[in-house]
Amino acid sequence: MSELLLLACVLLSWIITCQSGPWRPCTDLLPLDLLSRVLPVSGMAQDGIRMVQSRGARGFQFSGSPQLFSFPASQLFINCIFFPAEFSIVVTLKIPQMAPEKSEYIFTLLEGDSEEPLLGLRLSQNKFHFLQKGHGSRKRITFKAVGLDDNRWHTVVLAVTGRYTILTVDCGTPLELELERPFPDNLDTTGSTFFIASRRRWNGLLSGLIRQLVLLPGSDATSQICPSSEPQLSALSVPQALLHLPIKPSSTDLPLHPYEAEVRVTAGVIPPCGHSEEGQLWFNPLKRGLFLCDGITWLNMLQVKEKLDYVEDHQDLFTNSETFDIEVFHITSVGLFMATANRDSNIGSGIYKWTDGRFERYQNISTYDAQAWQYFTVGKKKFLVVANCRGKGAGDQEQSVIYKWSSRKLKFIRYQTLNTHSARDWEAFNIQDETFLAVANHRQGERNHNIDSVIYKWNPVTQFFEVNQTIPTTGAYDWEFFTIGPYYFLAVANTFNGRSTVIDSTIYIWLGGMFQPYQFITTFGAIDWEMFQIENRVFLAVANSQMLTEEGTILYSINSTIYELSMTSQTFIKFQEIETNSALDWEYFTVGDDKFLVVANSYDGNSYSLNSVIYRWQGYEGFIPVHRLSTNGCRDWEYFNTTDGSYLIYSSARAALSKVLKLRTI
Repeated sequence: MSELLLLACVLLSWIITCQSGPWRPCTDLLPLDLLSRVLPVSGMAQDGIRMVQSRGARGFQFSGSPQLFSFPASQLFINCIFFPAEFSIVVTLKIPQMAPEKSEYIFTLLEGDSEEPLLGLRLSQNKFHFLQKGHGSRKRITFKAVGLDDNRWHTVVLAVTGRYTILTVDCGTPLELELERPFPDNLDTTGSTFFIASRRRWNGLLSGLIRQLVLLPGSDATSQICPSSEPQLSALSVPQALLHLPIKPSSTDLPLHPYEAEVRVTAGVIPPCGHSEEGQLWFNPLKRGLFLCDGITWLNMLQVKEKLDYVEDHQDLFTNSETFDIEVFHITSVGLFMATANRDSNIGSGIYKWTDGRFERYQNISTYDAQAWQYFTVGKKKFLVVANCRGKGAGDQEQSVIYKWSSRKLKFIRYQTLNTHSARDWEAFNIQDETFLAVANHRQGERNHNIDSVIYKWNPVTQFFEVNQTIPTTGAYDWEFFTIGPYYFLAVANTFNGRSTVIDSTIYIWLGGMFQPYQFITTFGAIDWEMFQIENRVFLAVANSQMLTEEGTILYSINSTIYELSMTSQTFIKFQEIETNSALDWEYFTVGDDKFLVVANSYDGNSYSLNSVIYRWQGYEGFIPVHRLSTNGCRDWEYFNTTDGSYLIYSSARAALSKVLKLRTI
């Protein structure tokens, strides 16, 4: 099955029909977590289900009445009554050895009081069965010699498309079997019920553990979870309660028992964690946490949840000139770095390294009215790309430059030059193991803002970036890439069309090897998009800088907006409006269990000396202001962590001074 062609057909059909009628797909075109629907509410106990940790992972074991672990199919098929004609099912399980005559059910979909499944998955000794209701009879497709009942974890993907069923175990070689007839596109689920780990009866109740059970309509999930460093535990959507473990198993797949060894507890600054320290403990007095060395890294075993108390000055960082953007990044075995995009072309931009709790100047790079930096990797190669807004000389073509980290010289060296037009931002991202770079071209010349921005793709043969797609944009200022389930999105912040800032910014979706428009949102001089996720809710925040109408009216104190993805309409809808003053950036971060947004307020029409604000997530209330921070022409915020704690840094577009602030917690 061609996954991209299938996805394109489903979503393009949805877009077209939304304009002409009320048709919608039967389900959300996102992973549907079947397991979570039968789990107890967080913090509540429930008879017949318990969480078990085995071989380094957690799963649920069902032992109660099958009726307790069921739910009506109407919860999933919200827009129509039919089961998807093409779909995949992902299950992660651990099954003990089964007797030859025994069968157990992973799940079934039963109609009314019938005992015969409309659909289901069943296990028997060394076999995996796909059950479906055929034309007047029940059909069974059996995959043999799959070896799932060996008391080890396995992740299985069953993909159904047309006449074919494809089974992939632990990201291995797919097994394909042909159905007698194509899977029906009119499988009626009216009045039917999903039963997890059973077929409504005690007989056939699953004896093992289930970690993941997901239905993905319209797509083969294999490419979403494979390849994987842990193919037996590849994850598409695992319940939150199962994700975090205090102890991981060793490479021999045997449980660790550090309490049986000679245990030493080290206190103070972070000690080394290698093979010789495996099983040792470290107490971090700053974070009030106890950590265990697994031979590679320190695992959190017990830690008091931090809460943000207040913000204090930590460092005044004097930069080459006014700073439009900050990029904080980490190079393995070298350290934490920060790149500043500085205005002054005569001095260039700086790279700083975190040394003894402060940023110290490390390298200077020639830039020309630099607007933004982006750090990214391609395989083991490390790159830093700058968005130059001006040419080297008057009238010269503007060029942005990609720099490559030299592990021998321990600095960034020029690698590739790309022609850009008043570039404002770079966004690096990966789609199916391919690396892309998107540049936001703001204008060509002094007046033409309606130009193409460009998406480049890494060519592994030439080892350079090449043009992959051009997208018409309107005074583009920022790109934001994000994923939702198996889908890839790219949002552009369009700022100015030459007459007004009240224009549409666009969200694009990846279909058939290119980005296509998905949704248009009216923005007001949009400068920045920030995507973030709180539990299963997906948000997009836009920083609106100014409202300039075609009549010449201009306002700086306007609302910036947070949008939330509606699973019903499959579009982003307005969630909350926050009054801002020429907002130029949003930054999302967490401290303990708390979620925060900080906005860069830059100008209110009279002054650049304003308070930028930290907002805290309050659930139903949305984000509320909790801290007001004095800033001067604030342009960008970045959040970062070190072993000493958490920090925020902001840049000023009005002064050659950036500030590092420390987040004090209790």
